[in-house]
Amino acid sequence: MSSTPVIDVERLNITYGDFHAVKDLSFQVRRGELYALLGTNGAGKTSTLETVEGHRRAASGTVRVFGESPRDRRAVRPRMGVMLQESGFSPDLTVRESVRLIGELTRRTDTVERVLGIVDLTRKAGTKVSQLSGGEKRRLDFATAVYGTPELIFLDEPTTGLDIQSRDDLWDTVDKLREDGSTIVLTTHYLEEAQQHADRIGLMHKGALHREGTVSELTRTMPAAIRFSLPDPAPAPPLQATRDGNGTFLIETFGLQKDLHTLLRWAQDHSVELRGLQAGPTRLDDVFRAIGTD
Repeated sequence: MSSTPVIDVERLNITYGDFHAVKDLSFQVRRGELYALLGTNGAGKTSTLETVEGHRRAASGTVRVFGESPRDRRAVRPRMGVMLQESGFSPDLTVRESVRLIGELTRRTDTVERVLGIVDLTRKAGTKVSQLSGGEKRRLDFATAVYGTPELIFLDEPTTGLDIQSRDDLWDTVDKLREDGSTIVLTTHYLEEAQQHADRIGLMHKGALHREGTVSELTRTMPAAIRFSLPDPAPAPPLQATRDGNGTFLIETFGLQKDLHTLLRWAQDHSVELRGLQAGPTRLDDVFRAIGTD
């Protein structure tokens, strides 16, 4: 993986009148990686990506894509694929016509047949966009991003509206694109997808990059959790725990294996049933929820 970043953002500021949407934001996306930019509502990630994609002008700061300004569409746009939340295809165009139009606009080289095969729309080639289901329209949106196998692909909520099989197929295609050298930038509300697929994650909050790192780096900053309930009566647990209104105990720990062993040995020694026992490391959604409380 090259050390030269595909995306280099340095002290980016974006304003809307008196509202400061993005504040001194800096991050890099390395060649060949899948970088997930996530954020709470109003965090500024959409404004950030629109600037990186060349659709919006920054108030200040520096943004470079392939070492060029993203506003230089002739230099950057043919090397970049963008899957928007809604691409806005003309409802009167057929699927085949829509994909061919994308090829002409992006000036990337490909065949309509190959792209339709990738997104499983070959059977719908002659169907008008207005007659597609929501999931089929989403696959057509995906086609706009992967036409010509661009070096850099932005995926904005790519699996919204897709069934489980279509989601799996999309991620299989993304994996193949990465094998071919494409760099992926992902935004999604499905945090489990970011946890499963992203090499690194940037978490934005109130216009700033709040945390950044691998899933492991982000989750190990928070304690693991052990949850269980006890029969009544029962002795007090051997570890410090809180208890909610439903009687479920919660133990938060940075030593999950050690404390779980202690709890299980205590339960055996006292012939106590640990009902509904759950234990596991912090998940990305726990980190995400914690952003608003920091």
